[in-house]
Amino acid sequence: MNETEPGDIIRALLDKGVNIPAPMSIEISPEVRIDRISGDGVTLHRGCRISGEETFIGPGVVLGEEAPMTVDSCQLAKGVRLKGGFAQKTVFLEKAEVGSGAHLREGTILEEEASCAHTVGLKQTILLPFVTLGSLINFCDVLMAGGTSRRDHSEVGSSYIHFNFTPNQDKATASLLGNVPEGVMLDKRPIFLGGQGGLVGPCHLAFGTVVAAGTLMRKDEETEGRLHFGGAMRAGSVAAPEGIYQNVTRIVKHNIRYMGNLVALAAWTRQVRSAFVGRTYPKAVHQGHLANLDRALNERMKRFRAFAEKLPASLAMGMEKGTVPADSSLAAQKKEVTSQLEAFQEALQAFAAPGAHPKVPGSFEEVVGQMAAGAGYIETIHGLDDRERALGRDWLFDIVRRTEALGAEHFSLTYA
Repeated sequence: MNETEPGDIIRALLDKGVNIPAPMSIEISPEVRIDRISGDGVTLHRGCRISGEETFIGPGVVLGEEAPMTVDSCQLAKGVRLKGGFAQKTVFLEKAEVGSGAHLREGTILEEEASCAHTVGLKQTILLPFVTLGSLINFCDVLMAGGTSRRDHSEVGSSYIHFNFTPNQDKATASLLGNVPEGVMLDKRPIFLGGQGGLVGPCHLAFGTVVAAGTLMRKDEETEGRLHFGGAMRAGSVAAPEGIYQNVTRIVKHNIRYMGNLVALAAWTRQVRSAFVGRTYPKAVHQGHLANLDRALNERMKRFRAFAEKLPASLAMGMEKGTVPADSSLAAQKKEVTSQLEAFQEALQAFAAPGAHPKVPGSFEEVVGQMAAGAGYIETIHGLDDRERALGRDWLFDIVRRTEALGAEHFSLTYA
């Protein structure tokens, strides 16, 4: 921790080579470690505020070129550009970019060259490489993959909303767009969500899904390459159901599948990405990457628990109104989720612990390690052959399936 005055910290940054055009307008909190801010090509424009002992700023980072930028407890890899707004406990990998008016909160990860235009709100959002968001977007509680490069990427159009809060006041609503085992291989068709639309979570969309502009998506799409389109909902007014859950199994299945993909992504980050720790992916960024994946899994379990704890009251209300008979399958589902919650959580925590899930195949790890010695992450993944990709995908799918098996064991679920 720094023992110097704010002015001394700014002078120390200037001495290291950090470009600060208006030094008197910058705020650096005393806990910020100067040794975690690169002096190589870093620019802090007027009005920037930096705080958090865990903050790391790599070479070539540019902050606040369009508007003041606040960075709190974030890790920024080489070449990141944050043009204005607020970011807290967010991880940015190489060349990630965000426009002005950003509001980025805990659990968010933008992997290589992922980007957002202006005025975007993210929390517990994970964008795999190249994923691009337009302007005026609220996209919390989403993991999105797809695409092969900056010219072939998954995209969300401007004025898009992921609806992640229900009338029953729960957030067991995370949506999985693509998946981790195939998404990390950077060889799948992109997903396109047209502007002025919305997605009602929890939802799963396959790679190659196209949703036309202005469409409100309320259902899953498990088949690749489908186009969805729709107009405004039919107008009407009916009694609003209060505290009633009619789709318990779907909610449970989607939450467990999402958690399985998080466990798989953490395994990939820990066992594969670790080979790339270096100048473009510093150790501090790698550690922040893993910490945010851990936060993401904890958040999903927290939200799942909050949902499960509402089910007894929902069941009692349904039985009282006669809409949920005591001997119905829906009543049985609600009772089972409530009774098995603790056991499932303990089993998931044990499986998600480092070293508990299946190890990366030795041959795949060896190939990646050899390639990583002379190439960057994106170049290495693009350079894998079909056999090597299959090894990596099978390993990650095994982690997802084992997570789903825990759910099936505790909640009588069936996964395709």
